[in-house]
Amino acid sequence: MRAARLLSLVLLLQNRGTLTAGEMAEELGVSVRTVYRDIDSLSGAGIPVYGDAGHGGGYRLLDGYRTRLTGLHADEAESLFLAGLPDAAADLGLGEVLAAAQLKLTAALPAPLRDRAGRIRERFHLDALGWYREQDAPAALAALADAVWNQWRIRVRYRRWAEPQEVERELDPYGLVLKAGVWYLVAAVDGAVRTYRVSSILRLEVGKDGFERPEGFDLAAHWRDYLAAYDARRLRLQASVRIAPALLSALPDRLDAALVRAVVASAGPPDADGWVTATVPLESVEPAVSTLLSLGADIEVLAPEELRRRIAETAAAVLERYRPPDARCRTEAGVLSNSPADRVAGSTRAARTPKP
Repeated sequence: MRAARLLSLVLLLQNRGTLTAGEMAEELGVSVRTVYRDIDSLSGAGIPVYGDAGHGGGYRLLDGYRTRLTGLHADEAESLFLAGLPDAAADLGLGEVLAAAQLKLTAALPAPLRDRAGRIRERFHLDALGWYREQDAPAALAALADAVWNQWRIRVRYRRWAEPQEVERELDPYGLVLKAGVWYLVAAVDGAVRTYRVSSILRLEVGKDGFERPEGFDLAAHWRDYLAAYDARRLRLQASVRIAPALLSALPDRLDAALVRAVVASAGPPDADGWVTATVPLESVEPAVSTLLSLGADIEVLAPEELRRRIAETAAAVLERYRPPDARCRTEAGVLSNSPADRVAGSTRAARTPKP
């Protein structure tokens, strides 16, 4: 550990020029006293570290002392600083390793490439999370990563949607995937490759029995195929809808990409009011109700009838919930007729015919 810290200290001085003991202590997460001891050790080992006293002083390396890395051209060096996912590396227990690797790479680059890499890091930042989401960091992740890397068989207790909800599985872990801030495990069970959400693993036991990965298994290609098959499995309900022009242009911000693609592919010509008729693939009636109601009054379900009826019933219940108490009392007494709830419920008896 101390040897790694000494190397990091040398690389810091090589990259930054002159640094005070306090600045180095903050970068390395150690005390100033430890930095002083490390500086003495480096000097004793023949590393040309010099200290300048007074205001603006600090420690620096003798000019020209550096380690150089050859074989990288400018585009390659820049691309390396666009490829990092520091949060993901930290989740896997590799945060310090990544930071040290980037530090070594920066120190090894010739000055012109080092300056360009610094500008890339200052001007571009990758945030892979979706809006309003936090990074998923399950407790089992680091141990899983170790099992994946070493090809150790694991045993898990897993929580799923189907009954029984908690199951025991013995798995051969092939790889980990970070999708929109959520970690997934790709693993084989009884020879079949399955996907498991890491945060749903209730208990993990890492064994010492190894397993053989299938020759040529491509994690990225498998994940692409899995996503395509997943959409085909989950989107089994085909809903015919009318969509207002304002909502049509805003759909990419309101629905997931698979649904938007389906709408674009199936949309007919606009009617006299500018509304278009399209087909939206949805999972089932229950989740479809909340999905379509969230789009407001700029969408109308034409079919299936069951979905149209359930939306009307839910809308009527919402109206009833927000009606003033005195109005509800008069309705229960039979004073009011043709209430909004009655009108909404009645609309389910005849689906609206699209305008020509």
